[in-house]
Amino acid sequence: MSEVAAGFRELYGYEPDGVWAAPGRVNLIGEYTDFNEGFVMPLALPHTAVAAVARRADGVLRLHSADIEGPVVELRSDALEPLSGAGWAAYPAGVVWALREAGHAVGGADVHLASTVPTGAGLSSSAALEVVTALALRDLYELPLTEAELAALAQRAENAFVGVPCGIMDQTASACCVEGQVLHLDARDLSRRQIPFDLPAHGLRLLVVDTRVQHALGDGAYAERRAGCERGARELGVRTLREVPHARLADALRELSSPVVRGCVRHVVNENARVERVAALLAAGDVRGVGPVLTEGHASLRDDLRVSCAELDLVVETAVSAGALGARMTGGGFGGSAIVLVEEAGADRVAKALRVAFEAAGSAAPRLFEATPSPGARRMR
Repeated sequence: MSEVAAGFRELYGYEPDGVWAAPGRVNLIGEYTDFNEGFVMPLALPHTAVAAVARRADGVLRLHSADIEGPVVELRSDALEPLSGAGWAAYPAGVVWALREAGHAVGGADVHLASTVPTGAGLSSSAALEVVTALALRDLYELPLTEAELAALAQRAENAFVGVPCGIMDQTASACCVEGQVLHLDARDLSRRQIPFDLPAHGLRLLVVDTRVQHALGDGAYAERRAGCERGARELGVRTLREVPHARLADALRELSSPVVRGCVRHVVNENARVERVAALLAAGDVRGVGPVLTEGHASLRDDLRVSCAELDLVVETAVSAGALGARMTGGGFGGSAIVLVEEAGADRVAKALRVAFEAAGSAAPRLFEATPSPGARRMR
């Protein structure tokens, strides 16, 4: 935090009005369900985007990232145009645009950002940038917005301004997660409940394995899956796939003509059921029972939705063979990260097996770290 504030002073020559932080997230279960108005269950990571920000009275928006080489990006808050590029700066700029489009009197700001959320790893680095910007502007402009409302505006920024058709999960997780809990989110009515997730108390650890295979959700593959889900809903005569009961899945699949659409529908309906199974297991204190559900979910993402890759599959196969309770890819796929649920006593063995397997496959060594349920977005000073 102090480094970001110092960076702001060096850039702009005066003190910021405050410093804010918003985390990345890892999704325990519930992939490709949020835009289908289904269920998701993310947790916030200790990795955060941190922003030192000061309000300006002249409508000028100045943006700078300590993580990306380049000068300060200078824009006007009243002249922002969707889909106009601007690279990384489109994420915070899009938040300003979304706030103004919603009728909030947001003018200029000086912003200096730094993030420890790995980019391209499926851990919502973009949502963290959006949410931290939204929270800072809410506080500085004294806007009457809840964290959930900030998340919705941040999602609109990514959808309409940046051009990525993401669902609501990433921004809600960054804005609303609670330390020591996983967030059960119903993406249809946006109702939330926090579920205790104290893995050390059960002798367990949740590892994140960043394959270092970069993905970019704006490249069209994510949008294709979303289109497949929407086509399935149309063919079944429902508004979203959330409306397809799990008990009716077999009948629903017979009504679909395309194997691709059948895979999308099968995954989403089964994935919603998996989220509810995991919620029930956690409520019953059977945390170890979550492991096989994770592995089952990965098979669905790999085979039905076709969003995995060789490195993600290698993580799951190697981890389970080495004694993990379960594993799956997390996030949008096509690279990025996987999660592995392990006994604490076996975590080092599994981690070693993963490194050996990646070396044998000729792949870059994966980055491993523990996922600790952490606080959502907050003001630091």
